[in-house]
Amino acid sequence: MPDLLRLATVGSVDDGKSTLIGRLLYDSKAILDDRLAALEQEGIAQGRDVPDLALLTDGLRAEREQGITIDVAYHYFATPRRRFILADTPGHVQYTRNMVTGASTADLALVLVDARNGLTEQSHRHAFIASLLGVPHFVLCVNKMDLVDWSQARFEEIRAEFTQFAAKLDIHDLAFVPVSALHGDNVVQPSIEMPWYEGTSLLHHLEEIHVASDRNLIDARFPVQYVIRARRRSGDFRGYAGTVRGGVFRRGDEVLALPSRKTSRIEAIFGPGGAAQDEAFTQQAVVLQLADEIDLARGDLLCRSGNRPQTAQDLDAMVCWLSDASALSENRSYSLRHTTAATRTWVRRVDYRLDITTLHRDQAATTLALNEIGRVRLHTSTPLLFDAYRRNRDTGGFILVDEQTNNTVAAGMIIGPAPTAGNVVWHAGDVRREERAGAGATIWLTGLSGAGKSSIAVALEQAMVRSGRPAYVLDGDNLRHGLNADLGFSAAARAENVRRTGEVARMFADAGVVAIVALISPYRDDRDRVRARHEAAGLPFVEVFVDTPLNVCEARDPKGMYAKARAGEISGFTGVDDLYEPPLRAEVVLRPESGDPVALAARLLDALNELTA
Repeated sequence: MPDLLRLATVGSVDDGKSTLIGRLLYDSKAILDDRLAALEQEGIAQGRDVPDLALLTDGLRAEREQGITIDVAYHYFATPRRRFILADTPGHVQYTRNMVTGASTADLALVLVDARNGLTEQSHRHAFIASLLGVPHFVLCVNKMDLVDWSQARFEEIRAEFTQFAAKLDIHDLAFVPVSALHGDNVVQPSIEMPWYEGTSLLHHLEEIHVASDRNLIDARFPVQYVIRARRRSGDFRGYAGTVRGGVFRRGDEVLALPSRKTSRIEAIFGPGGAAQDEAFTQQAVVLQLADEIDLARGDLLCRSGNRPQTAQDLDAMVCWLSDASALSENRSYSLRHTTAATRTWVRRVDYRLDITTLHRDQAATTLALNEIGRVRLHTSTPLLFDAYRRNRDTGGFILVDEQTNNTVAAGMIIGPAPTAGNVVWHAGDVRREERAGAGATIWLTGLSGAGKSSIAVALEQAMVRSGRPAYVLDGDNLRHGLNADLGFSAAARAENVRRTGEVARMFADAGVVAIVALISPYRDDRDRVRARHEAAGLPFVEVFVDTPLNVCEARDPKGMYAKARAGEISGFTGVDDLYEPPLRAEVVLRPESGDPVALAARLLDALNELTA
């Protein structure tokens, strides 16, 4: 089957985008006879000798009355060499939001410029937006060459001007074609009116351009859209439906589910109509059946264990504002839609607003109005699984939705996790650590619920304070009454729970206080990140594994949580239906057979004295 090319026409109003697409369809014989006859009749009624090809794409009554494109019109046609999806996007500044929609999935942008008017502000805006959206290929079509007497000088002037502007953008493949969409010169067939042009026709260029290497076939990403359950004679069926958003998935591959971090193997892959297939490539809509019945829901993601997306709540992003009813403002919340997931987000601040023509950054800006583009810092209520937009347009793009009107108000591209540098600077104090009342450290007790962490932490705090060493217990349950009250118990929420607790413990340790953390903290990666933050600051971090067997913890069940989990009243409970990853390099391991909490605390204190001696 011929390769598919998605292209979008962009540019200012009346530059001839709809006519160019109509000419492509007309000259490539992609118009049905009855449609062509209707166009010819409309042309006769308007006193034209030739059909108005713009009417092929301007199908709305308002578009025909005003002579402008309002909405995105998609057209499909094919040649022996390639299949095409054409998106005719509006050029009027009022409908820039629709242009963003049409260009967001394009492989190539056809930038139309009227040879008489040259580059306009809207030409700059659309070219910049297309480059921001990651469109990998550009063709600048200098249209209406017949109205400038086929002037080579005029073509070269526009070419030089756009080349200079494109040098400021992220454009790696740029071609130039002089055309007359109305008469068909250099659209499908070479023009005899411009012998000075030595390039190919537009259609030939579109047929030959290579796009296969533009696909991300490295980072395997499968956002779950829907869970399919069915009863069969051979047993119950559970499949996960969605579209592959990166890489390749093959039958038998091991996959990692995020945010739960559970692993499984692909048992089967089903394509459209339920046909089984051995592999699924990016952009294919499939159903994956896994060997294990793990808990997956809409918004979760399957990937490779050794190739995971980034996870963060604080995001650095470029945003194109699409709403004329309101402006983007700092500290306001929106609904963020990303792949198949949705979460709440707050605009922490606007870093700058871009001048589309000069690309000047207005760093004093605090808002974005209709069609304005700026760089912003966002904070989401739950961690987001993403790749940088430059690496993967599908897992790096998002939209913002107004929570009151449910209208889409912005399109965004994730640059990466929000850095702590720049305008946010760490303010170092003048008090040295040796000048403080004590030597700070973090004692991190991890283990299953009911292992005895809190009891040991309380006994250790008492012993340390009695000996004159400042100490304070950071208990997981206590923190969930205040600092972490907004977090749930998903894997992502637990990771954020550990991160926040770790940051507070690090500040306690820096202040000369021994922070005694009692937290299940089931995932090894989360604890290792806290350790790395302490080590980077030169602060002692002691991981204590309270190694109490599951059956002992469940027999104790001080909070009645195991009973609820076994009864199905609680899902995702650590040790029952969720994973606990024991430490690999814990400095201290405590087991219940060594004594009661007081004895274990005394043993821990002795070990700490040896470690910090």
